[in-house]
Amino acid sequence: MTTSASDEIADRLLDSLINQFSGRWHIEADEGGLRMRPRTPLAGGKPLRHAPHPRRVIDTMAQVFAAARVPRAAVLPIRWGRDTDLTMSAIQGLDPWLKDGADRVWREGFLPQPVVRFTGERDDQGRLRDGYLTSFVNLSCTHRISGPEHHAALLGTWLDALSAVGIHAGRVAIDGELATWHRGPVSGITLFLSCDGVGFADAVLLWNTADPSHMATDLGSGLERLCWLLSPQPWAHTVFGLAATWWDTDLLDAVRTATLLVMAGIRPGAHASGSALRRVLRRVPVPMAAAGLGRIIRAQRAYWVDTGMSGPGWPHLADVIENEILTAAARRSPQAKTTSP
Repeated sequence: MTTSASDEIADRLLDSLINQFSGRWHIEADEGGLRMRPRTPLAGGKPLRHAPHPRRVIDTMAQVFAAARVPRAAVLPIRWGRDTDLTMSAIQGLDPWLKDGADRVWREGFLPQPVVRFTGERDDQGRLRDGYLTSFVNLSCTHRISGPEHHAALLGTWLDALSAVGIHAGRVAIDGELATWHRGPVSGITLFLSCDGVGFADAVLLWNTADPSHMATDLGSGLERLCWLLSPQPWAHTVFGLAATWWDTDLLDAVRTATLLVMAGIRPGAHASGSALRRVLRRVPVPMAAAGLGRIIRAQRAYWVDTGMSGPGWPHLADVIENEILTAAARRSPQAKTTSP
């Protein structure tokens, strides 16, 4: 794809955003940068009395997209095995369309997709910073589109859906560069959304580099971060509820991730997705596994079921998770080693 073709798409995107939003937004574009601010800004919204229920956030946003003729899609498998061992983003459902140039997709629509990423920011002690998790719900609208105009229209629907759950457009700012990035067979332009100065979502226009007619939109936010913006509670309590009072956040994050992986049929192993499961379980103290993780696992399974996952009951999950932790500890223990006489 030539530079001029990328520039043409960027110009069309800017024109589309102006046509879609200029009545209610100030839009500034200078030297490739884009800045969008609501003409009637609002101060920080009044937090809810309690952290919002994640399923209610999903269902409310799904209704807004359904009214715009964007149906809710079924979740992708957690075990991926194409470019990555695990599903890392809802946009992977559009891989055939975007990466292969094929006229098909695996999923598209409004998709609350559980994902696993080991890239969350950590502090100097190696603890996850507020706003980051190893496993979370990538709340997304991923869809094939006819052009930047369609992308801008879906961004409008995304803002409507945010307003429906309590994040009014008057609190949102949109910033980014109109320069095109290239990753393998895919090119794109990314804009970032913030609420009251806190980044929480992005809007990505994507296309197949060799065939820009294969274009798509990826509008996404972490469900947990979205709930945090709406919650009167700190990050850990918003995500894990009362359990955050009793247990360390990184422990809860590890058990939540392991619960998701085992629900998806993944078992501990030395390679691929199995090694990812072992990696997260190394963060769980052995004495806790020996005493039993059932209460935590039961709560985390309920969370994933609420977001659309299915899988074995919590006793089976606890058996797999606890046995792996204890077996791994036995392998590492000098007492577990045998010597020849």
